[in-house]
Amino acid sequence: MKKILILEDEAGIRDELVILLSTSGYEAEGLTSFVKPVDDILSSGADMVLLDINLPGQNGKDILKEVRKKSQVPVIMVTSSDAERDELISIGYGADDYITKPYNPTLLLLRIGNIFKRMGGASSDTADYKGVTIDFRRSMITDSKGIETVLSKNEMLILSFLYNNRGKIVSRDDLMTDLWNNSEYLNDNALTVNISRLRTKLSDAGIEDAIETRKGQGYILL
Repeated sequence: MKKILILEDEAGIRDELVILLSTSGYEAEGLTSFVKPVDDILSSGADMVLLDINLPGQNGKDILKEVRKKSQVPVIMVTSSDAERDELISIGYGADDYITKPYNPTLLLLRIGNIFKRMGGASSDTADYKGVTIDFRRSMITDSKGIETVLSKNEMLILSFLYNNRGKIVSRDDLMTDLWNNSEYLNDNALTVNISRLRTKLSDAGIEDAIETRKGQGYILL
């Protein structure tokens, strides 16, 4: 049974999460003291951590940064803020996902399940692509000069799918289905925007024309 540690200072929300996870087949533990949160996480033996950004004392993002120095335990950040900057900073520090309160319980469970599924199926957390390192867990790419670029969750999901099918044409429907399976409900226009942003970031990292459009068929990662 997978153990999930919850760092949430609002008792009502913490208790709801413990009940939700316990009734969904997980071992759930909610911390009630936040004096030494990093030590508590590292000694908990948890398979995943739900970490609120706004905690008394040490900020959740700072906690995550310290945890990542010693552990790669999957972390989902939970916050009441939907600011894109918070998401990018959290992912930059090594968060595996990000969800905003008030959260949808079904969506949260899907995201937890997807992370465990990816962990079980992934052979490596990183890959080299034309001199650029793709860090799937941290949602980052690093160019040959060591410059890191953070990808949004959708950009990372798209790059991961294309990379796993590199050299093959991937249809827009295939990409939309993969995003849907990962709980990301993008419409057709949003997919186009995310593809464009991903191309720009790959280009800035030194990979020109990485994603080619095949008219009427889809995309291919060259």
